[in-house]
Amino acid sequence: MSHEHFETLAIHAGQEPDAATGAVVPPIYQVSTYKQDGVGGLRGGYEYSRSANPTRTALEENLAALEGGSRGLAFASGLAAEDCLLRTVLTPGDHVVIPNDAYGGTFRLFSKVAERWGVRWSVADTGDADAVRAALTDRTKIIWVETPTNPLLGITDIARIADVARSAGARLVVDNTFASPYLQQPLALGADVVVHSTTKYMGGHSDVVGGALVTSDSALGEELAFHQNAMGAVAGPFDAWLVMRGVKTLAVRMDRHSANATRVAAMLEAHPKVTEVLYPGLPGHPGHEVAAKQMRSFGGMVSFRVAGGEEEAVAVCDRTKLFTLGESLGGVESLIEHPGRMTHASAAGSLLEVPGDLVRLSVGIESVEDLLADLTEALR
Repeated sequence: MSHEHFETLAIHAGQEPDAATGAVVPPIYQVSTYKQDGVGGLRGGYEYSRSANPTRTALEENLAALEGGSRGLAFASGLAAEDCLLRTVLTPGDHVVIPNDAYGGTFRLFSKVAERWGVRWSVADTGDADAVRAALTDRTKIIWVETPTNPLLGITDIARIADVARSAGARLVVDNTFASPYLQQPLALGADVVVHSTTKYMGGHSDVVGGALVTSDSALGEELAFHQNAMGAVAGPFDAWLVMRGVKTLAVRMDRHSANATRVAAMLEAHPKVTEVLYPGLPGHPGHEVAAKQMRSFGGMVSFRVAGGEEEAVAVCDRTKLFTLGESLGGVESLIEHPGRMTHASAAGSLLEVPGDLVRLSVGIESVEDLLADLTEALR
């Protein structure tokens, strides 16, 4: 497309009006197989919906455009996307550096699944380039980064770690779920692959589970597409359609998420019952300057630590009325959770265990005054 601005791409990339009817929204092609024009004569390249489906194709073209990549691939979940990437790039004996506060599901994939398959991994603070270098081995094939991280909101300088990866002959993978492509463009900063849980901000309405990979390396894109088909964990057509529907409003939603989260973080920072606020938009955050350089704004995720320890943190989660107690994130509604007992329970007792006094917020797009009042009451 000739249009380059994000908001325009989000609505139009891969979304041409239907040729047969003029429908401005791509149809849901709820179909498993396709009539062929003679043996081997595929109409539009479609034969079987695991291999390709027109609704999924529209989403995949959209995802590639939003991340500035050449190839986008849509999966049944974020972890399905990650699994496809690992099995495409790695062989037994290869090594991966992962963040010291990675998403619990990513950690579980490495520690309980990939490790049994012969993949080695080690943990580093990816915000520290020297720590990443120290973790490298002669078999390191991937440096895995989340920025901001889940749930401690750590920031990694993508361009700097891209240099480290290149010098080591490794690929840099960036999980861009917390930021979304509206706030951050890892491929433009030197990343090789971007990973998303499209369940979160891309879908944006807590009504779909999905994942994505985007790359600007066309050869790698072909390999990933081969494995996507061979392994089969593809996004269904209705799920793909729901993510596309969500993406159309991603820019305006992220602006509100970020604005609301900024207000929430400032209120929490001033609250006597809060011992620490983890939000990259705060000037005192150790990653603030890097985040300001590589992000459009600071996103909708805020974590904080509560005076009184784990039991009080759990009690705060139980006392909110507007913030719904629940896992996941990135929807229009505000959510609150206790990572140690919920999303990151799989990391308990490991190097990635999270503090018991930690509370994580997914700040929604409701009236910020109502959100502030709800949290203030819960912290009383």
